[in-house]
Amino acid sequence: MIKISPSVLTADFLSLADDIKRLESAGVDMLHLDVMDGIFVPNISFGVPVIKSIRKHSNIPLDVHLMIDRPHRYIKEFAAVSDWLGFHYEAGSDNAELLKEIRELGCKSCITIKPCTQPEEIYDLLELCDMVLVMSVEPGFGGQKFMPDALEKLSKLRDEINRRNLTVEIEVDGGINAETAPMAINAGATVLVAGNYIFSADDMSERVREIKSL
Repeated sequence: MIKISPSVLTADFLSLADDIKRLESAGVDMLHLDVMDGIFVPNISFGVPVIKSIRKHSNIPLDVHLMIDRPHRYIKEFAAVSDWLGFHYEAGSDNAELLKEIRELGCKSCITIKPCTQPEEIYDLLELCDMVLVMSVEPGFGGQKFMPDALEKLSKLRDEINRRNLTVEIEVDGGINAETAPMAINAGATVLVAGNYIFSADDMSERVREIKSL
């Protein structure tokens, strides 16, 4: 079953509480939270206090995506407020140990790859992952266009995960809409991160139902 994980990066934060309630009613599966430090990516978003507030007022599982330098420094803090916790393969940590730590702290583990990284580079980590996130845009900003090269990466990951008979979700993030969502699903994605496409809609619930029906 395809899961929807709306990203709040493009949301209006003054109305975020109301929007999250609407997303709950629409039946979204997760809420995608992009944490950016201005170092690993050229933008700054939010941290643990904001996520803690969201968790306090929502039952939607939180899908936290760390776009930060040396993520091992903050894993415990973010694990305390996350359901799914992911970090970037390229961020300069001991990836295998970090994935193990995330699981030990009670979260689902996820590793993320940027458009410049090939999926073969993370094959040896798949057994430690509950999810792999493929970026279909350059990380750091919302509202970018989908990069078609991501489709081949999704297909390669799906084939390798199936070959090993693993239970690993494949998430795709960036430029997801009514046109690109079916392509991503056909290539092997099981979790779709959609930000601008959902939060810019007059009826977010209808937009969620539209994607789920694809």
